[in-house]
Formats: sequence, C-alpha cells, structure tokens
Amino acid sequence: MSPPSRPGRLVLFLHAHLPYVRHVDRENALEEDWLFEAITDVYLPLCRLLDRWNADRVPVRIALSVSPTLTAMLRDRLLLQRYAKRLEDLLAFARRERRRTSDGPLAPLAESNAHRFEAACTDFFETYDGDLVEAFARAQRRGQLELCTTAATHAFLPHHALHPELVHAQLAVAIRSHHTAFGAAPHGIWLPECGYVPGLDEHLADVGLAYFVMDTHGVTNADPPPVFGHYAPVVCASGVVAFPRDPAASAAVWSDRHGYPGAPEYQERHRDAGFDLDAEALGPLLLDGGQRRSVGIKYHRITGRDVPLGDKALYDPAAAAARIHADAEHFVRTRIDDAVHFARTRDRPAVLVAPFDAELFGHWWFEGPAFLDAVVRNVANTDAIALATPRDVLDAGERFQLTAPAHSSWGAGGYGWTWLNETTDWILPRLHAATERLWSKLPASPQDQRALRQAARELLLACASDWPFILTNDSVVEYATARVRQHLDDFQRLTRTIDEPTLAALERAHPIFPGLQLADLSPEDS
Repeated sequence: MSPPSRPGRLVLFLHAHLPYVRHVDRENALEEDWLFEAITDVYLPLCRLLDRWNADRVPVRIALSVSPTLTAMLRDRLLLQRYAKRLEDLLAFARRERRRTSDGPLAPLAESNAHRFEAACTDFFETYDGDLVEAFARAQRRGQLELCTTAATHAFLPHHALHPELVHAQLAVAIRSHHTAFGAAPHGIWLPECGYVPGLDEHLADVGLAYFVMDTHGVTNADPPPVFGHYAPVVCASGVVAFPRDPAASAAVWSDRHGYPGAPEYQERHRDAGFDLDAEALGPLLLDGGQRRSVGIKYHRITGRDVPLGDKALYDPAAAAARIHADAEHFVRTRIDDAVHFARTRDRPAVLVAPFDAELFGHWWFEGPAFLDAVVRNVANTDAIALATPRDVLDAGERFQLTAPAHSSWGAGGYGWTWLNETTDWILPRLHAATERLWSKLPASPQDQRALRQAARELLLACASDWPFILTNDSVVEYATARVRQHLDDFQRLTRTIDEPTLAALERAHPIFPGLQLADLSPEDS
C-alpha cells in the first residue's frame, strides 16, 4: 500500500477572544488591561507575522476565529483612545527603564523592551492605523487567513440547549457581526470552549455554518466510532463537519508540565517590572489608588518549575531563540511522523487539527509568536505536510464518515463542569428565566423594540462563558459576579417601563452589536 504523495495537512486554528470589558464610567479599569495587553502582545505581533510572511512569500493558510466581542472592542473608539494612551505611557516607561539600566546587566533587555514598544507604536498608529480588524480582513483577502466566528458573546452553548431560541440568537448575532466587520459571512465556527451536545450541529446548519472544531473525545466517542479516529473530520447528520483536536499537537503546546512554554529558557511571565520596581518609577501606569499592574516588561526567565520568583535567573534572548528553533523543529517533525505513519497504514492523508487560544502566542507565552513563525517556515520547507484551513480540507473533495459526535468540551473533565458547578450554579437559572421573559415579549410593538434590542444585548453579555470560568478558577470573582448581576439587573429594567434617559445611558454603556435586529432572536424570521 503506497501512501499519498503528501501524507498530511496541518490545520492551525487560532481562537482570538476576550470578554466585553468596556467601562464608560471608569477611566483606568484594570479589566480593560486584558484587551490592551492582548493587542500589544498578541494581535499586533500576529498582524506583523502575516505581513512578514506575505513579504517573504511564505505560503501560509491558518484559520482564525475572532469573537464578536473582541471585534467590537477592536473597533470601539473609546477603547482605542484609551489603548493609544496606554501604549504611549508604556513606551515612555520603557525608555525610562533603558536609561535607568544603561550601566548594568539589564541594559540589553531594557533596550530590547524599548524597541518592542517602539515597534508596537509604529504598527498601531502607522502601519495599521489603529484598525486590526481591517488588518485581519486584508490577510483573508490575500489568502493567508480563513476567518471564522464564535457565539456572539462566547456563551457555553450546551448549557442553553433547552432554549434553542437563545442558541439561535447567539449564532445569528455572531454571523451578522462577522459579516459587518469582515465583509463576508463565516463558513465555520469555533464553538465556545469547544462545547458540543448532540443536536447543536443542526443549529449551525440552520444559520449556514459548514464546520466546527471539537475536542478529541467528542469524535472518538461518536456513534458509530470513527474509522480514522482523530485523524479525519466526521460529518454530522445535518451535513455540518466536525474537526477533532489532535491531542499530541495540543499537548506539546498546552501542557503545563510537558509543553514547550514551560522550558527554563523562556521568559517568566509571572514576574513583572510593575511589581518589582518602586511605585514612583511606574508613574501613570499605576492604577487608581496607587495599586500596581503588570506593565509587560519582564527581565527574568522561567529557570525552573520549583525556583521561587525572587530567585529567577535573568532572561537570555539568545538561549530562548535557540530553544524556539529546537521546539518548532520538534513540533513539525512530530506532526510529520504522525502523518506519515497514518498515511502508510490507512492510504489517505491525515488531517491534524491544532487549535489554540490566540492569546497563548505572545501573552501567556512571550516567545509564542516566534514559535509560530518558525513552525510556519518549517512547514513551508517540507513536502510531507502542508498548512490547510478547514475549508481547504472540505474543498479537497475527500469523503468523510457520517456519525454522531458525542457531548464534549475542552474544559476540565471534558464536559461542562467548569461552567456549571457549586460555585456557578446560581447563574444558569437566572439566564434561563431572562430568556423566557424576553421571548415572551416578542413580537414587540414599535415603541418597545428599542428597549428590547438593548435588553437582548444585556442578556447576551450575561451569557458569556468567561464569567463562570472566572468564578470556577477563583480569579477576579467580585468582578465576574458583578458583571453577571449588572447585566441581568439592566435586563430587568429594560423589560419593564423605562424612561428615555435611562435607556440612552444603557445604550452608551454597552453599544455592542449596533446592527442587532429582533429578527435575529427568532429562527423563523431569519
């Protein structure tokens, strides 16, 4: 049995998502740092990589889902103004650090950080003119990206299966938002948290989506079992195709014990100059009340898993670069070995799906963009595997097995516990009660439609999977709790008699999805 001429296709699928963290009444909200840090550390570097690959004529095909909440924030004038000021403050701080450390061992690192923020300023203000959404759209037009969507506010859809109207709304609003932002409807979706229950694919088919990504066991536990395991997508009865995650490719990057980002040469993300230096040195970067925040300048490396933060060794860029080269080579070589073995035994090319949160590459793993660059260039230099997007795989004309994928997610335990447990179980009943209340008011009279559109926005925002995730992981618990309660409180006000000034104030606070139509809430009207 001779193997196919090219044994495999590697589907690199990045998911760019952040919850909606816009605070119109708070000038210096810590939560907005989530967006600002991601722009500097992840989205600008990714745009820069795409441009560099294009200039170097490196063939690249990557799938990128951009959540509607992130898209809205990347186009929000208030947030972009605040980010611009933050970026300028960070550049000023990095230059002060360059002067402060000029005669010591930190000098090369401070110089590198200053260059990094100078490049970020040039890219944001000049190269991309503050519009990263257009930068992604341009990369799609060049054929580098396949842009996909996710649920409107990243709701964990399996927990709303009893209310199909809410599931439909999450999908319909997402598709409308995506089309408005990128000029075309998406062909596929990243299901939030890779959460799937049987029947969800029918909702995807109803709104015109062709494929989704799911965790490995969602396919390997399918009925009937998949003939090709996780090395090929499968087709649901609805005609929608499920792409299973390749566990080996994921573990190589995600695993906190054995994954590449834990190497001792890489930058230690938990030790930041914002907490190491005197408060006076931080100046305007301090939070209100003098509290500290991360500033993105880190002088130390991981050194060792059990090494205390205070004992970490200084970062060595040359050693990190050598490690990136070795890790990228290992990643590609291992994918080739898997693909060749599968192709020889099954006489068909393997489809290796490597889905990752985009924020891993730059924010959680400083060297992530350089690793991604090295992986893409390594793949370009081999004939064994090729980069492909899910649509490329579908367009190749191969036939895939018809089966019924199983309930699954990529959360702890593989199902829905992360988003529904003893810490979060107060949320879902309130969401479901609000869902029933909203739909009981449809169709709406002309005088009620404006308030109900805003009520729908508040309900969708309350549904975000980010809030129960935060509660389960015991991070910013007060903030997550307040967000869910505030959205639901505002929802209740909007579904009662409400005066014009209050309605206008709520619209100014959460102006997301300006094109939302009440028809998006009804499958029959879409």
